Amino acid sequence: MLRVGLTGGIGAGKSTVARRLADHGAVVVDADRIAREVVEPGTDGLAAVVEAFGPGVLDDDGRLDRPALGRVVFADEQARLRLNAIVHPRIAVRTHELFAAAPADAVVVHDVPLLVENRLGAGYHLVLVVHAPAPERVRRLVAERGMAEADALARVSAQADDDARRAAADVWLDNTGAPQVVLAAVDDLWAGRLVPFEAGVRSRRPAPRPAHVAVVDPDPTWPAQAARVVARVAAAAAGRAHQVDHVGPTAVPGLPAEDVLDIQLVVDDRAAADAVREALEDAGFPPAGGDRWDGSSDRGVPPERLHAACDPGRAADVHVRTATSPAVREQLVLRDWLREHGTERDAYAAVQRAAAGAYRAATRPWLRDALSRALAWDAECRRAEAGRGDRAGSDGRLPRDPAR
Repeated sequence: MLRVGLTGGIGAGKSTVARRLADHGAVVVDADRIAREVVEPGTDGLAAVVEAFGPGVLDDDGRLDRPALGRVVFADEQARLRLNAIVHPRIAVRTHELFAAAPADAVVVHDVPLLVENRLGAGYHLVLVVHAPAPERVRRLVAERGMAEADALARVSAQADDDARRAAADVWLDNTGAPQVVLAAVDDLWAGRLVPFEAGVRSRRPAPRPAHVAVVDPDPTWPAQAARVVARVAAAAAGRAHQVDHVGPTAVPGLPAEDVLDIQLVVDDRAAADAVREALEDAGFPPAGGDRWDGSSDRGVPPERLHAACDPGRAADVHVRTATSPAVREQLVLRDWLREHGTERDAYAAVQRAAAGAYRAATRPWLRDALSRALAWDAECRRAEAGRGDRAGSDGRLPRDPAR
């Protein structure tokens, strides 16, 4: 099963995309619809709401009067929390039931208006964001839903902004123009990415890659793409991960690289690596071959376990390493050294460009020598920081001498 989160600002056209995905065969789970179902007449949800807020929140037909309830809860934080405590668990139970009832080979699209605001992205294999500019969304709300312009502006302004949505989006669907444009994009997405992605997750097979992945110009969105993968890996390995970091060439701004994100997951030991395997598979990162020795290590250190993404639209490797492996520190040191030394970064880029199809064989000697320089730099930085009494942060970056 492939879990897809679908979101977008009010008036962006999320429902249009959801309907098209359903036409293709997706199982659509509508969060708004579930929120209404759990407080329908005769449900224990509605009974609990009435018990908490009184019969004044019902209309003449005995249904929930949402404007009346809104007047009670939106002006009172404690009342809002009390309502959430009633409704949210029931929504969660019903959502789980619908996911569980979907076929094993389903693409399940969870239509969630507040996915970005509630930071839910790590729970999906992929997040789709439907976009339209704020003025266009306001226009649609006024023209198509009969809202007063002031109300439409208030609703749009209360939601996440475009920057937050872009950070959460694995797929950005622009619905600014004619409906046929976004529908065609959905058609391409379904055939080219969602269907093969689901098959890979179900069969536990990484997405195929070309025999030789070309080095490409640096992509300024690599860090944001990696942040989403890091969040998914961390969620899958919850309770077992020491840390999860973006490493490798795509983690160095301005450095050309193969368009493959390298993620380092650090666990206690080999037993922990075994224990996290199934969770990574479920998250879309099955093992890619057996254990392998880290290229930087020739000292008999514990091997890494490599997992690779099932997503045909975003190549990513997850390197599961034990906390005792020197490669854990080496990867972070080399990354940060290249980030802070532009001349070394440029030298590495020149080696990459000259490598052509023999990329790994050609770059390995340079990286081995570079690692020695990076470790010496790291030791010097640590000595300086020890003298100042500084401590490393917890964000995966190594502490550095501000004078550098």
